[in-house]
Amino acid sequence: MAKLPSSIEKLIKELSKLPGIGPKTAQRLAFYLLKKDAIDLNSLSSAVSDLKNGVVYCGVCHMMADTDPCVIDLDPKRDKSLVCVVEETLDALALDKGGQYNGVFHVLGGVLNPLEGIGPDVLEIESLMARAQKGEIKEIIIAVNPSLEGETTSMHLAKQLKAFPQIKVTRIARGLPMGGDLEYADDITLMRAMEGRREY
Repeated sequence: MAKLPSSIEKLIKELSKLPGIGPKTAQRLAFYLLKKDAIDLNSLSSAVSDLKNGVVYCGVCHMMADTDPCVIDLDPKRDKSLVCVVEETLDALALDKGGQYNGVFHVLGGVLNPLEGIGPDVLEIESLMARAQKGEIKEIIIAVNPSLEGETTSMHLAKQLKAFPQIKVTRIARGLPMGGDLEYADDITLMRAMEGRREY
């Protein structure tokens, strides 16, 4: 029975461990890489091996960055009294990309999930409370994903932040995405869309 060389099999196996990459896609990627010249492969190999060494976590907001503090926290034009709480760095980058938000961020590093052993002590909740304690924050926007774990995390944060009555705690609006069809939306999304309605 014909078999691929072990080096290709090993690469396919490693690539298929990545999220969203199944065995077929991993196989296509491996064969694509085989066709690339050595310079491109060395560049890719170097980027992958330097990945962890080139990333630091901001001591203020816990975002992945090149520096500590990160460029957002160092920016004097940012409104430091407005903090948006997100699950991961990519969420902060997505919200920041639009250019409408001018505050700073706080990255939790995930959401509460007792089944996977992720409790409040695993996330960056204590450091958020420490930031709130300093008295510089006027509003905290909770912007975690609308999942069961996200809802649990939001409720936990709201409860903890009641200790700071001077801070306004808000949530990002939930609703239908652009181009979405009402008939395919779930009940919770429709309910959130109705709750978040505003005057024209």
